[in-house]
Formats: sequence, structure tokens, C-alpha cells
Amino acid sequence: MIYGSIRFRSTYMYVRITYTEVYALGQHICMSAHKARRVIDQIRGRSYEETMMILELMPYRACYPILKLVYSAAANASHNMGFNEKNLVISKVEVNKSTTVKKLKPRARGRSYPIKRPTCSITIVLKNISFNEEEEECKRYQYTILGLNKPGWITKEKYTDMTCYDMYNNGGLWDKK
Repeated sequence: MIYGSIRFRSTYMYVRITYTEVYALGQHICMSAHKARRVIDQIRGRSYEETMMILELMPYRACYPILKLVYSAAANASHNMGFNEKNLVISKVEVNKSTTVKKLKPRARGRSYPIKRPTCSITIVLKNISFNEEEEECKRYQYTILGLNKPGWITKEKYTDMTCYDMYNNGGLWDKK
């Protein structure tokens, strides 16, 4: 936990800053960004354990570097921040085009043809959801002490699975070539 100070009318107010997100960045991965996005769309919004299971069973070449990145982000979360791996959810995943590796392939009669290998960079952000539960518990406690009517977003039951709500709508990419 880090404490920061904010100057407010010649007095200082201390604000507690908590970081709940952990990043892992992989650069210059030798595959096209489109092929990596097809795998990334299947894991966005899922829990860490479910993501590892999905990536181990999918038969695509893009799964292995993404699996290593997710594992690295979880290791960063547990080592640097002390988070539990059961509370981690993939909150944000980005795939961007990176540089293109250009080579020459020798051909007949002393000629050469260019070969372009596309590369991509992948950013994975894991979020700890245990901090969100603590904030909701605090809000519930406030409303019970003050005797106010609870708003609907506090009284509703939580979803038990930690998946994104739109995860079944992104299967359209698998129909493409």
C-alpha cells in the first residue's frame, strides 16, 4: 500500500492508494496480430485458473506464448503484490502489431525474394477481485448502520462464476479463415 499526499487549501490530506492490477508485456512475438487476437478473445474476462485450463487445451500455436504471459503476470501478482491466484481475473488484454522482420530468401539464378515475418506485442492485465469485495462489504455495513434503504446494486446477488458476461458472443472470429 502506498500513501500519497494531496495539497488542499494549505492543508495536506493523505489518500491511501491501492494497486489491484498487475501487468505482463510480451514484445516481438513471431505471429500475426490477427491470429493472436483470435485466441485472446476467448480468455478475456475469465479467471486465472479457467484461462490456464483453456490455453492448455486449445490446439493453436498462439496459445503457448499467451500461456507464458498469463503465467508470468500471475507470478508478478503473487510475488510483487502478494495476491492469491484464485482471486485474479483477466481484466484487459491487448494485441498490437509490432515490427516486421524482413529477410531474403535465395532463389534461382542469383535472385532473392523478400520474406516478411509479422510480429506482435501482447499486454495482459490481471486484476485482484478481493479488493472489490472488501469495498462492497464496507458499503453494506454503512447502510445497515445508518438504516438507509439499500440501492439495488448492493442487494443483488453476486455472480458466482468470474467470467465476462459477453464471453459467448465473441465466437464469430472462429468462423473466419
